[in-house]
Amino acid sequence: MTAPNRSTLFARAVVDELAKAGVDAVCIAPGSRSTPLTVAFDEHDDIRTFSHLDERSAAFFALGRAKRTGRPTPVVTTSGTATANLHPAVMESSQSRVPLLLLTADRPAELRDSGANQTVDQEKLYGSSVRFYADLPEPNPEPRRLRSVRTTVHRALAESRGANPGPVHLNCPFPKPLEPIDSKPPHGVPDDFADEHPLAANGRDGPFVTLGDGETHPAEETLDRLADLVADAERGLVVAGPTDHPTDADAIAGLADALGYPVLADPLSGLRFGEHTQRVPTLGGYDGYLDERVTADWPRPDLVLRFGASPTSKPLRNYLARADARQVLVDPAGGWREASFTATDLVVADPAPLARKLREHVDTRGADWPALRDAEETHWNAVADAERLEGAIAREVVACAPDPSTVFVSNSMPIRDVDRFAEPRVGDVSVLANRGASGIDGITSTALGAGSATDDPLILLTGDLAYYHDMNGLLALARCGQSATIVLVNNDGGGIFHMLPIEAHDSFDRQFKTPHGLDFAPTADLYDLQFARVGYDSFPDRYREAVASDGTHVIEVVTDADASHRRREELRESVVDALS
Repeated sequence: MTAPNRSTLFARAVVDELAKAGVDAVCIAPGSRSTPLTVAFDEHDDIRTFSHLDERSAAFFALGRAKRTGRPTPVVTTSGTATANLHPAVMESSQSRVPLLLLTADRPAELRDSGANQTVDQEKLYGSSVRFYADLPEPNPEPRRLRSVRTTVHRALAESRGANPGPVHLNCPFPKPLEPIDSKPPHGVPDDFADEHPLAANGRDGPFVTLGDGETHPAEETLDRLADLVADAERGLVVAGPTDHPTDADAIAGLADALGYPVLADPLSGLRFGEHTQRVPTLGGYDGYLDERVTADWPRPDLVLRFGASPTSKPLRNYLARADARQVLVDPAGGWREASFTATDLVVADPAPLARKLREHVDTRGADWPALRDAEETHWNAVADAERLEGAIAREVVACAPDPSTVFVSNSMPIRDVDRFAEPRVGDVSVLANRGASGIDGITSTALGAGSATDDPLILLTGDLAYYHDMNGLLALARCGQSATIVLVNNDGGGIFHMLPIEAHDSFDRQFKTPHGLDFAPTADLYDLQFARVGYDSFPDRYREAVASDGTHVIEVVTDADASHRRREELRESVVDALS
């Protein structure tokens, strides 16, 4: 590998190793100090570039792509405040365990703490959120230094995809010249550098360091102990919480099938939708009936096997806290993702190998749960008759999503409505959301990033505040060649706060509901998309037309947050009354 100057040499080495490791895409926000990386990526034939004007959008787009692929998409920024705009996505990446690689350009060391323009302290900028951090050495045509850079790239990639996947940060100081122009010493590269030091200049034939991905398997004594728990249990449950590893779903479903345990499947678990729902009792209506008035007389579970993060549903979390059962948390990183602190066991293992091996250690048993079956049926019968409430929109979005498709769901009310109203179904429907830190920033960008990783139709279910918060992300439709069907539930701000006691306070309308009164129709002209404002009655037909059409369609449904919340309460009470 030849290079006209030292910064270009180092940037090409970084990009070369990323490509050899299988990285096939990058998100780039334009900037001066990052020029060496930007040009190196742009000139590499095996890496697709996604150009973003907004660093925050770039980071969330990369996050969404990683959610769909399981592999990190690097994000490149210039120095200064540009780096701080990545932080919300870094927090989400860390909390939701999604790989993310941050490549932040920086001034060389001698300019730090000197008042030099656009120079801030970027060392360990993201604190404990990152799994790995390195301040790359200042570019210099020294063979050991260049080998160090190549090795560090692979170390960072390995940490981003390890047992506890998440964000990694490489801070990259670049001295001028930044452009790939010939430079004389001390900034140049000797003409014979590649001949004299081929390993440093060109790397190996393949990755400089080979990454060996593995699984965390349970010990035999752990499997024996779990098998004994299963043998002693009369009523067991599988609880599948949110995960960004949908490949675990088949193994977990297979275990539940062998045990005869019902699966309480979060919409983000990868288990609520799919072929297995035909043979495995898959429950999704629990948010509407796991009320203490209903469950007080139920026989309690004596064993709960929990996979994934803490469930979206508060009624389910409360039910598990009341259950007084043996609860086994399965977590590959040994994390404690259960905030009621009532679980009894923690098994450090990847869910899929544990589920497969446990299945071999147990005899097939049945779990008699007539109360759960009756409650599930009562809930879905009530939901089928529910009209003119926001949950009916969420129900329609998932029920009529193409097979296959990606459905991305915003936080606050949309994900709660999908949790309560989206019935389990056969079909390859991948439901995703940013439930690590559960913010509403970057929703559109994350969705479009997820859509970029597959040819499947992309559907985004979002609220008005999340749509407003990330309108910059819509620029990726044109710049990155993306399209989507966007269902915009517009209740004029802050519907989630109707669920909190603050609703009764005098400051509710002024400070919490925050009505904005914005007309989103002009985004059609601004971002070259199709926009339609419809009512509840016409939404189903318009939605089906949109998902079957080319291009991006935004379907806005104007709703009343207070009335819809009252309808949710009434529907829940009707189910509880019928079951009590």
